[in-house]
Amino acid sequence: MTLQLLVDAIQPLNRGKMEKAAQHIDSLVKPVGSLGRLEALAIQLSGMTGRLDLKNRQKEIIVMCADHGVYDEDVAISPKNVTAIQARNMLKGLTGVCVLAKNSGTQVLPVDIGIDCDPIEQMVSLKLARGCGNIAKGAAMAYEHAEMLLLASAQLAQRRIAAGVTVLGIGELGIANTTAAAAVISVLTGSDPGDVVGVGANFPLERLAHKQSIVRQAIAINQPDNKNALDVLAKVGGFELVGMAGVILGAAASGVPVVLDGFLSYASALAACQIAPIARDYCIPSHYSAEKGAVLALQHLQLQPYLHLDLRLGEGSGAAIAMSLIDAACMMYCHMGKLASSGIRFPA
Repeated sequence: MTLQLLVDAIQPLNRGKMEKAAQHIDSLVKPVGSLGRLEALAIQLSGMTGRLDLKNRQKEIIVMCADHGVYDEDVAISPKNVTAIQARNMLKGLTGVCVLAKNSGTQVLPVDIGIDCDPIEQMVSLKLARGCGNIAKGAAMAYEHAEMLLLASAQLAQRRIAAGVTVLGIGELGIANTTAAAAVISVLTGSDPGDVVGVGANFPLERLAHKQSIVRQAIAINQPDNKNALDVLAKVGGFELVGMAGVILGAAASGVPVVLDGFLSYASALAACQIAPIARDYCIPSHYSAEKGAVLALQHLQLQPYLHLDLRLGEGSGAAIAMSLIDAACMMYCHMGKLASSGIRFPA
């Protein structure tokens, strides 16, 4: 597969199916429009080219796990080995995304896409290296490696869909990764790092100026091309950011929805949607991340999340909660009674 073939496979939503879905929803036993954005969500899902119906949903969140060389610039307070520790905990079902996903019958698939550790037994691996380069000193990775990893991640998503998954979500795990995400968002939205860089996993406010300076340094040194999202990911991103962008493109190319998580996933979505603008129609934004810069990224994507919970855990935790909204929209669409047979007449 080439990147161009992947992009060319992404089809616009089927507007005819969406019109029929809207008519069906208006015929249900409720006032027209009374289920608000759940109705819009069901209509969006109905138009996705890979879905034949909304009845049978197998949901899975792919969590990309990787370390960052920029950790060495003192931009995180957690020890670097937390990435590997939490990846192992994820395999055991013990992390936040795992327990939240159980609530909606969603599977979690952690992927080692660049953890700074030896191979983890029973963990899916797309690892190119033990952590990406330090973006404050040079590129996160070579351009050709970014493209290779993007395609490998898209193919992983498509294999999971071929195995029966009909709704994908994305998440990430990696100490210091909010620094890279802030750099990507700053470049792709044309924003000043001061408006994007946040505290991440409880980074002290009094040291926030240092973190902002590292993002500025990374952009100045690497000079990423803001018209080439893959160049941006390669120069100031990270392995898991590339991986999530690949999953978005792979899901869209297969015609299935991909549920975004928070701040890190916004960075990947910005990149994916620059590479293939139609992919945006397959993105379901789960929640407003509490991380600074989230609003800027979402405005640029023109996406309005469904949940306001002040989450900033990452891992795909927000995506896990939003899976229940997808279930609700689909259950409404498939099982709600019809006005015509109810004996009820609402005013027009």
